[in-house]
Amino acid sequence: MTTLAFDVYGTLIDTHGVVDLLTEFMGDEQAIGFSNRWRDKQLEYSFRLGLMRRYRDFSYCTKAALDFTDAEFTQKHGRALSPQQKSQLLEQYSKLPAFDDVSATLQKLQSSGFCCYAFSNGSAEAVVQLLDSANITQWFEGVISCKDIESFKPNPDVYQHFLNQASARAEDTWLISSNSFDVLGAAAAGWNTAWLRRSKAALFDPWEIQPTQTIASLAELKP
Repeated sequence: MTTLAFDVYGTLIDTHGVVDLLTEFMGDEQAIGFSNRWRDKQLEYSFRLGLMRRYRDFSYCTKAALDFTDAEFTQKHGRALSPQQKSQLLEQYSKLPAFDDVSATLQKLQSSGFCCYAFSNGSAEAVVQLLDSANITQWFEGVISCKDIESFKPNPDVYQHFLNQASARAEDTWLISSNSFDVLGAAAAGWNTAWLRRSKAALFDPWEIQPTQTIASLAELKP
């Protein structure tokens, strides 16, 4: 059986679903830039903690990245978010929307006999809350979290952890992710991979490893 491991943040769930709230707080001109920087720092902190072997929950990375981005934008623009606004943003992060192509594609894949899992840096509790909020939980066999082994993607241990939990073989498993570092990590572990290029501006890292497929929409996936 072919097993499909779907990254969550940025692949199934739109991490820029906070932009409307940011626009309300700081205006159109700054909201997109703030959202992008927040996401970049969130991932950077997960990489750092993984390399340092000083694990903290992914939610820690999210909050610390928000604090850093706010401090940076305050230096540049002279206006800080209030504690209440930060709390609202973090609350919004727990119920971000799914991309438009997600639900119908997952339903089709499940109906076709594929074994689908959500596979995330986030805790299982946080991911289940996101999937429930987006009304897509029913299309998954389960959620497999990197938190279980206190590490983050692209540590090879997390990909092996997934295989162990899903009782799957690398050669029969696909990672579907919009994050090139995740695709590279899974490919290095012997998986099949699909890079979901959510934006035309997105570039794949120029390494010697390439994804098995590059797709612009989940509907294009052919595992």
